[in-house]
Amino acid sequence: MSRKLLLASAGAIALTGSAAMAAEPPVYPPPPPPPIFTWTGAYLGGQIGYAWGTNNASLFANNSTHFADSTFDSNLGGVIGGAHVGYNLQINQWVVGLEGTVDGTSLSQTLVAPFSGNIPAGSVATEASSDIQGSIRGRVGVAFDRALIYATGGVAVGGFNATFSNGIAEKFLPVGSTSVFSSTRVGWTVGGGIEYAITNNWSVGAEYRYTDFGTFTDSPFADSFTGGWVATANHHITQNQVQVGFSYKFDLYTPPPIIAKY
Repeated sequence: MSRKLLLASAGAIALTGSAAMAAEPPVYPPPPPPPIFTWTGAYLGGQIGYAWGTNNASLFANNSTHFADSTFDSNLGGVIGGAHVGYNLQINQWVVGLEGTVDGTSLSQTLVAPFSGNIPAGSVATEASSDIQGSIRGRVGVAFDRALIYATGGVAVGGFNATFSNGIAEKFLPVGSTSVFSSTRVGWTVGGGIEYAITNNWSVGAEYRYTDFGTFTDSPFADSFTGGWVATANHHITQNQVQVGFSYKFDLYTPPPIIAKY
C-alpha cells in the first residue's frame, strides 16, 4: 500500500513539473545594444559649391624712352566641386583629423583695361581662369553627439591660366600679339564648417574657406617686343568658397556589445 502511494505521489509531482515547464515561454538573451556613435574613422565623399575671388594684377612695359602700364584687377567667380577623403579621431568631445580635397572649377573672368603712359592710346585684354584646385588640411572640432563644429586650415594648390592680348597700334608691339601662361600656385587656406551624422556612416555638412595663392609674375609679349621693351605682369590671387557635401565613414572598428548581468 505504501509503495503504491509513493509511486502515485512521484507521478503527480512529475506531471506538475512538466506542465509548469510547458507553460513558461523560452528565455532568450537580450539583443546587443546599437553601436555607440563615434566620429572616429576613415571617410570619403563629395562636395559642390561656389567660389569667388580676385586677381589683383598690373602690367608694366617700358624701354629707355617710353613706358606703358595697366591695372586689370578681375573678380573671378564660378562653380567648384569635387571629392574628399580623410580620417577623424574622437577623444572625448574633441575631434581631430586630416582631410584632402580635389576640386574642378569654372572660375573665369575676362576684361579690357586701358594702357596709360607716353605711348599711343590703347588697351590690353586679359582673361584669367582656374580649372583645378586641391588642398591638404588639418581639422579640429568639438562634437555634440552627432553634430560637429570644426575649424580647418592647411596647404592649397591651384592651377591658373592667364591670357594677354595687345590692342596698341605701336611698332614695338604688333596689334593682336597674345601671350598665354599656365601656372600651378601653392598657398594657404583656412576656414570652418559644421557636419551632422544622419546615421552611423552617412553625414552631411557645409564649409567656408578663404585661400591665398600668393603673388607671382608673368612676362607677356616677350617674343613680340622690339626696341628693347620689357613687360612684367604681377598677380595676387585670393579666393572665397562655400560648399555643401556628404561623407561616408567606414566602420573599421566596432565596439564590442555590452552584455548585461543578472
